[in-house]
Amino acid sequence: MSDNALGCCVLLPCSSQSSWVVPQRCLGEIVTVPSSDEQPPAEISWRGQFVPVVDFGSKDTVPWRDHRGGAGLIAIMLGQRDEACQYFGVAVRGGALGVSDLPEDDIEDLPDPELDFIKAAFRMNGDIYQVPDLLSLQRAIGAGNAVIQ
Repeated sequence: MSDNALGCCVLLPCSSQSSWVVPQRCLGEIVTVPSSDEQPPAEISWRGQFVPVVDFGSKDTVPWRDHRGGAGLIAIMLGQRDEACQYFGVAVRGGALGVSDLPEDDIEDLPDPELDFIKAAFRMNGDIYQVPDLLSLQRAIGAGNAVIQ
């Protein structure tokens, strides 16, 4: 990693309007979930744990499930240990899943977004990315208050 990089992050497409950037250390795994349903399940079993799944693209035109393979992707986020849910899943929608070292020279800060669970936004290589507030989302999911539309 170069001296002018912010760190290795995962580029996580959550909907047609939302692409997250999360530190790689916050991601447990990206799980392929076989399904005949068009929407992701409300929870999945991951490494012996039941993990709640949130879907930021439930009303989106970007499909969750790949029709050819009959499966969708869920990103398992590693949360804080002392919270009600230690892990949670985020439905992956779209093909822009990737990894970047976020070189500072390629990033343009944007005004604070007015979206739930989003702390900041920026433009990189012509695309807009959001920085999620993972702890707030984890707490909302654990309390049963994460209403995702």
